[in-house]
Amino acid sequence: MNTELLEALNLLEKEKNISKTVLLEAIQQSLLQAYKNQYDKVDNVTVTIDPDTCDYHILASREVVETVEDPATQISQAEAFKIDSTAQIGDFVNVEIQSKSFGRIATTNAKNVILQKIREEERKALFNQYYEKEHDIVTGVVQRYIGQNVSINLGKADALLTAKEMVRGEKFRPTERVKVYVLEVKDAPKGPKILVSRTHPELVKRLFEEEVTEIRDGVIEIKAIAREAGSRTKIAVWSNDPDVDAVGACVGVNGSRVNTIVNELDGEKIDIINWDENQAYLIENALSPAKVITVLADPDEKTALVVVPDYQLSLAIGKEGQNARLAAHLTQYKIDIKSESQARDEGLFDEYYGDDEYEDDEYEDDEYSDDAYAEGEYEEGYAEDAYADGAYAEEGYAEEDSEE
Repeated sequence: MNTELLEALNLLEKEKNISKTVLLEAIQQSLLQAYKNQYDKVDNVTVTIDPDTCDYHILASREVVETVEDPATQISQAEAFKIDSTAQIGDFVNVEIQSKSFGRIATTNAKNVILQKIREEERKALFNQYYEKEHDIVTGVVQRYIGQNVSINLGKADALLTAKEMVRGEKFRPTERVKVYVLEVKDAPKGPKILVSRTHPELVKRLFEEEVTEIRDGVIEIKAIAREAGSRTKIAVWSNDPDVDAVGACVGVNGSRVNTIVNELDGEKIDIINWDENQAYLIENALSPAKVITVLADPDEKTALVVVPDYQLSLAIGKEGQNARLAAHLTQYKIDIKSESQARDEGLFDEYYGDDEYEDDEYEDDEYSDDAYAEGEYEEGYAEDAYADGAYAEEGYAEEDSEE
């Protein structure tokens, strides 16, 4: 038994995640290459390796002749008798070649073949390890800034967090641990090239999957998500169990679950709403914490007219139109928001009242309304003039969101 070789292969398989079978094949190829360098032939030689003991044999097939002209392919009858006493002229015998007989150059080349194979397999194993994590989140350690980009160590490989994928204003310190979303893993000569993100909406989704047991178990589904990184995220959830409150499960006791995610995202606000197959109800939920009087949704055109109380118009639109913009992104509807006074002045109630797809005259408090709104962060009348036409954003907004 070749104990030293066996132990070395087992260690490489454990530490580098390289299959022992692949390493044995590399050793076999290296021995063939060494024989070729020594004798300039490989068509008459075979190499066998026992995977259990790592014992190997190099056998060269040589013809029995009276006069040896080519030692690489021929053998004298006298020498052949030492191997096979029945050998006759014209027969072929297998001669075992000792690897110790290989010259320095042949040995060096064989060593290089093995090392090259080990490096290739190590790079391939590393790529496969991180390729499995593509479109998932991983925890890394901040190493250094490279220009405006950040290098993050993920354990056995480094990832690049580009300025484009960083939240505006977010700063990192060396050795700081941070969770990132793996955008893409590419195979490269020097190892896998890993691109990660802190702005992708899926980062929030994966964080909820990690934190909320019911989501991991499939009891609660995340139906849609809209995010403006560093500022606010809206997420729509649905419970497959009528006894489980989807929003409550995601919020946690005293907000423990959602607060953990908010802290990971450096204070980014998160609105959790109930998903509804009825698009009018969904749009109303998406505009939370604003209260809605009427939603008139057109599923064919993917547009919706929303009427809110006069004092709720600024809240429904949000600061710089953010609340309405995220609601449109979440529902994939182009939403036109009007105050009750505007709707009455334009005769919309006369035209649509009674045919509304959804109507709600009760303005009950939302259990999960945002404190920031309640504290007056978004002032009354903030954008009433700017959005007097009733919408919330520039033309073409919904089309852009749909493409995203």
